Amino acid sequence: MNSVLKAAELNAADLKATAPDTRPVIAVTMGDGAGVGPEVTVGALLAENAYRDCRPVVIGDVYRLELGAKALGVVADIVEIQDVTEAVFEPGRINVIDPKLLSPDLPWGVESAEAGNAAYHYIRIACELGMKGEVQGICTAPLNKAALHKAGHVYPGHTELLAHFMGIEEVSMMLSTPKVKVIHVTTHIGLIDAINKIQPGLVERTVRRGYSAMQRAGIANPKIGVCAINPHAGENGLFGYGEEAEKITPAIEKLQADGIDARGPLPADTAFFLAGRGDFDLIVAMYHDQGHGPVKVLGIEAGVNITVGLPVIRTSVDHGTAFDIAGKGIVDVRSMIEALRQAAEMSPSPVLQG
Repeated sequence: MNSVLKAAELNAADLKATAPDTRPVIAVTMGDGAGVGPEVTVGALLAENAYRDCRPVVIGDVYRLELGAKALGVVADIVEIQDVTEAVFEPGRINVIDPKLLSPDLPWGVESAEAGNAAYHYIRIACELGMKGEVQGICTAPLNKAALHKAGHVYPGHTELLAHFMGIEEVSMMLSTPKVKVIHVTTHIGLIDAINKIQPGLVERTVRRGYSAMQRAGIANPKIGVCAINPHAGENGLFGYGEEAEKITPAIEKLQADGIDARGPLPADTAFFLAGRGDFDLIVAMYHDQGHGPVKVLGIEAGVNITVGLPVIRTSVDHGTAFDIAGKGIVDVRSMIEALRQAAEMSPSPVLQG
């Protein structure tokens, strides 16, 4: 009997050893090396469940990550690799592809072209890995837009940079918290420009991207609330110039005809209240602050920024480089932990070579 049990245990062990690893490989970009990026990257990869659902590979600077670990007062085995195939995924180890773009004496908390340029190339490398199928998702630590611009890379932010590298003309920003998720029709443009840009086609495509992302996260038929532009959704023409009827309602009618549960246009304050109590799985905001404000009130430390519409999913912390506390070991790493978790949740398993 004992020999039979022992044989069964050995067979199970053999099967486990030979079974393909279906966890997605996630490229984790370190962000601006002068900010809190190195610290939150190390903190997230040393978290208890970091390797449970995915296989993370950092694109960043080995020495800077070591400084981040030192600032946090933690021990990490930070190992430089040349490509994804060299990575070994085990707790306590951090695999890093290092393009050697930062000098050892880069100061903490100072905006610089050097750090901005490095952050730009970390994103470029991650996108290239994604396009080649070597990673199935991307998780980004924060970059600094001023530093990025100082380096000559003039993009409004991460979202536009990712779209550029992957050759995608239109993507959407989604913010996710445990209580509410919101996708934006427009983001980094002025309010007047945003209103001019909002059209039924753009609203429809944004909702469809959000619908698809929610399905990937496991919600088969997500309920989607669509915000109006004007207060009280225009209140039958009392506020605004009929933007809701012209720019939003036609999109909702088309979506509903296709079986998508999109409702609105709703007054934004009402929409977020209803989402907060669980009536909606996703809210569609028309412009940047309409969506960002409520999410940040709910708790930025647990917020995650998701880019949908790319060939691979991208998640990020919903905070900046925090130059004022960089290198001090006091940054809250929970948003980065959650960003990595959601990247794993929304990314597919790698395609296995037969």
